[in-house]
Amino acid sequence: MFKKLRISLIYSNLVVIKTLNTNHRMHNLYANFVRILEVCKRFSQDLVSDKGNIPRCGVVPRFSDLEVIALSLTKETMGYDSECYLFSRLEDYRSKLPHLISRRQYNDRRKYTAALCEKIRKRVAESLDGG
Repeated sequence: MFKKLRISLIYSNLVVIKTLNTNHRMHNLYANFVRILEVCKRFSQDLVSDKGNIPRCGVVPRFSDLEVIALSLTKETMGYDSECYLFSRLEDYRSKLPHLISRRQYNDRRKYTAALCEKIRKRVAESLDGG
């Protein structure tokens, strides 16, 4: 009886009056994607074409290689372990990302752009480190 009373008192003290994070935009997947895409564009100017793709023959994809890299980095940043969960969350932003690719295409293009992603990461790290 005494333990139950003590536990209920502890729970009653855990009422949250004010949240620590008042910036709710950091939980917005699309806002984080746009910010990371801007960083990718800034650090990959000479590595990609003006549309953000690795130069190659054939059809130019509408969802660019830089957008694939930014989506991959956003997924890592937000701590999404599952691509299924990522793409279920992206359904909320379908109007803002009209050229979004499927999961299969995302996986194929992420493998294709792995070297570019690593070069961008190194450039960002060098700029943060100071050379």
